Amino acid sequence: MKAKSGLFAGSLNSNELVIIQEHNEPKTVKNLDGQVCEICGDSVGLTVDGDLFVACEECGFPVCRPCYEYERREGTQVCPQCHTRYKRIKGSPRVVGDEDEEDVDDIEQEFKVEEEKYMLMHEEDMNSRDDDENTKHREQLLYSQSGAKLDQKEKTDEWKSQQGNLLIETDAVDPEKAMKDETRQPLSRKVAIPSGKLSPYRMMVVARLILLILFFEYRIFHPVPEAIGLWFISVSCEIWLALSWMVDQIPKWFPIDRETYLDRLSVRFEPENKPNMLSPIDIFVTTVDPIKEPPLVTANTILSILALDYPARKISCYVSDDGASMLTFEALQETAEFAQKWVPFCKQFSAEPRAPEKYFSEKIDFLKDKVQTTYVKERRTMKREYEEFKVRINALVAKSMRAPSEGWSMKDETPWPGNNTKDHPSMIQILLGHNGGDNEGNELPSLVYISREKRPAFQHHTKAGALNALLRVSAVLSNAPFVLNLDCNHYVNNSKVVREAMCFFMDIQLGNSIAFVQFPLRFDSLDKNDRYANKNTILFDINLRCLDGIQGPVYIGSGCIFRRKALNGFEPPKTSKRSRVVQVHSKQDENGEDASIIEAIEEDKQLLQTDMNTEDKFGKSTLFMNSSLTEEGGVDPSSTQEALLKEAIHVMSCSYEDRTLWGYEVGMSYGSIAADTLTSLKMHTRGWRSVYCMPKRAAFRGTAPINLTERLNQVLRWAVGSLEILFSHHCPLWYGFKEGRLKVLQRIAYINSTVYPFSALPLIIYCIIPAVCLLTDKFITPSVGTFASLVFISLFISIFASAILELRWSGVSLEEWWRNQQFWVIGSVSAHLFAIAQRVMGGFLGNINAHFSIVSKAPDDDGQFNELYTIRWTALLIPPTTVTIINLIGIVAGFTDAINSGEHEWGPLIGKLFFSSWVIAHLYPFLKGLMGRQNRTPTLIVIWSVLLASIFSLVWVRIDPFVLKTKGPDVKQCGISC
Repeated sequence: MKAKSGLFAGSLNSNELVIIQEHNEPKTVKNLDGQVCEICGDSVGLTVDGDLFVACEECGFPVCRPCYEYERREGTQVCPQCHTRYKRIKGSPRVVGDEDEEDVDDIEQEFKVEEEKYMLMHEEDMNSRDDDENTKHREQLLYSQSGAKLDQKEKTDEWKSQQGNLLIETDAVDPEKAMKDETRQPLSRKVAIPSGKLSPYRMMVVARLILLILFFEYRIFHPVPEAIGLWFISVSCEIWLALSWMVDQIPKWFPIDRETYLDRLSVRFEPENKPNMLSPIDIFVTTVDPIKEPPLVTANTILSILALDYPARKISCYVSDDGASMLTFEALQETAEFAQKWVPFCKQFSAEPRAPEKYFSEKIDFLKDKVQTTYVKERRTMKREYEEFKVRINALVAKSMRAPSEGWSMKDETPWPGNNTKDHPSMIQILLGHNGGDNEGNELPSLVYISREKRPAFQHHTKAGALNALLRVSAVLSNAPFVLNLDCNHYVNNSKVVREAMCFFMDIQLGNSIAFVQFPLRFDSLDKNDRYANKNTILFDINLRCLDGIQGPVYIGSGCIFRRKALNGFEPPKTSKRSRVVQVHSKQDENGEDASIIEAIEEDKQLLQTDMNTEDKFGKSTLFMNSSLTEEGGVDPSSTQEALLKEAIHVMSCSYEDRTLWGYEVGMSYGSIAADTLTSLKMHTRGWRSVYCMPKRAAFRGTAPINLTERLNQVLRWAVGSLEILFSHHCPLWYGFKEGRLKVLQRIAYINSTVYPFSALPLIIYCIIPAVCLLTDKFITPSVGTFASLVFISLFISIFASAILELRWSGVSLEEWWRNQQFWVIGSVSAHLFAIAQRVMGGFLGNINAHFSIVSKAPDDDGQFNELYTIRWTALLIPPTTVTIINLIGIVAGFTDAINSGEHEWGPLIGKLFFSSWVIAHLYPFLKGLMGRQNRTPTLIVIWSVLLASIFSLVWVRIDPFVLKTKGPDVKQCGISC
């Protein structure tokens, strides 16, 4: 098997021609004029249009039309050489299994009108050569003159054996042939959800929709006269929540799974005794605050990246320190030194995971599947080395707590350039280079530290700006065609994760249209019950899998591998879904079709060159623009390292993006805290696709905030970012409508991801309505009959049934689903409500910090979950506490009224208590977190909540706003003494 480094050069069509010819080695088809059929020896002939007849468009194996039609009708229907199924050619009859082809218009010949004509002509040609001994095997293909007829199966098998080019089904397997067949196979495939699991779920969703229609038909046409205002508000809330459910449900109609074939990737791009042809990759790690993002956590992430199961020369890791911290810089120096020992150990013994903290803390049998006798000794030595490494990192952390008044200085007494974190120059240092390695000569990936320039007069765009600076610096220094983005607290849990992504990107059929591959994120250090739904399993295991069946998942901020071309703002190649190998069948084709392809390639290159030369779009860096022109990556070898570093400093200066389209059409998008969602929206609008990959071993794992206040602030930031997109010109309701490349279901999914905070308004009202009913002794529905009761009960059952069936096909547990439902209510009545208020009222609630803030990512070292029970004051805690107290007051009031009124009131009371209890059950994790470990709650929260609840309850009972006032008899007329 031959392979060349030019596999990814040129346009899509050129790539396919090179790939197929290099790997499959078919016979050359540059000129087929005058060739004869390899089966019968006749001339291959011409098509009905006068062109040279070619039976197989994949390899061009010479076969005449009669043999082609016989093979399709009586044989295996595949090409003798490449085993690709024959397609119907114009002028030939249809056979079983043919697909409809709109571009072949010959109805008369399609249904065997001229079949007898071709068979008769072929039989006459063969009878004229009866005296030739070399044609004896052809007589077995047709009925003989004497009338003897062979058994159909025996005739077919003997005909196959006479044709030396065909494979006969035998027990012997040709290794070389098997290898060639392996290189033709796809690198990945879609795996449909079993219909036995998906169909019942869809049927239940439809049934739930029908029941909703019946429910609203009853609710709307049966008002409550004695509480018309309460009825109207409740029906309005129900309609909004129903529409919200529908918008959320529509994109879930086509969930899929995917399967990758890593062995095929290795066979195709890592041939023995040949250069490795896997694509290089640049990996970005961002960090800001070494206090909230401890250096040891960042170091473990870096070590897991450097130890990836991928060619070392193909990996370049860039760490962006947006806080310009000397602690982070010194910790990375220690990490680079320890990596020289850790990386060879991981690759020698195939360690998993390759983050040392996690590797040495796992309670597993580490001797399982180990066969090398030196493993135990080496592991013990490496564990001791890591403990010493941790001590050195902890010493650096302790030293950083005592900052000198004159600022930090480096080892050579030079002042640290980043002493002022908001006003400092650009910094860059290559800590590990491809030319270096460990003491034993093992090659290591590249590791680069950068800190972009910061000046008070410039807008720096937080994480999105840091990633764009990394994108430019990496394009100058290494320029890999793919980039992986990771947060500093997300380590690589599966060392083959890059290979998993390359199975999609390097697929010759669909890879060129893929912008990014998103992986799910899994989390460590969570409490056993996952009180605040930090796992986000509904998002990772259901929603993103469903989007993968449409146009692809959204980018979620980490654990994503991008195509650099897509990040640079280019559009996907304009090709059909299935690529086609270009074959030159005749001189006419060579002058026509091939010339048009070359012309198209040149047009694409000219368009690319025109875009890249636009300084208003990409900035004034010739080196950056030239490197971005290279499809397969790499930098100019004639450039010196000094020149590259100088240019890197230039492209990450704070003024480089001025008067350019960085952050708008190029790179990560600005304009919203939710830059990840906005970036993927723009890519999908341009026509790119994305892929969701869920390997059996989780790709990435990390830490998540287990503190209630931190978690609510995180949800608040996401909600504010979504609303910023909704109220901008990027609103998915109309953005990209002219281009028409964003699929309808994908657009609905983006609409749902931006409007979901508004569900907080009807939800918080609906959470208060049960208490209002108890306080006023009224209910939102009149007494119902048998049919209405049946509809209500059926709707309630369908809600649970659809959820259970959804969990059945997705594999999510019932407990995880319930935790997600609980925190959806908690987040809606707190963070989402404040996001709406901030967006609508602007600076009125300026004391709530909704800007990009760093969530603490420090692990829980003592295992006691202290952060879980720590209560920190925030205004976000007041609304859910108030809702809880109001419902508790309502329950007490309801019981009191029932006791005073007699036994006949206990029946209606049960229905009212059910809804209040339902609200409290959803808020239970919040209440448990509010109490803390010692059942202590900040006094300020209790005072405010009790005060608001009491005032609301007393005022409500006093004015009774939703109950119609009934006028009693006129005492003056009736004479009653009151």
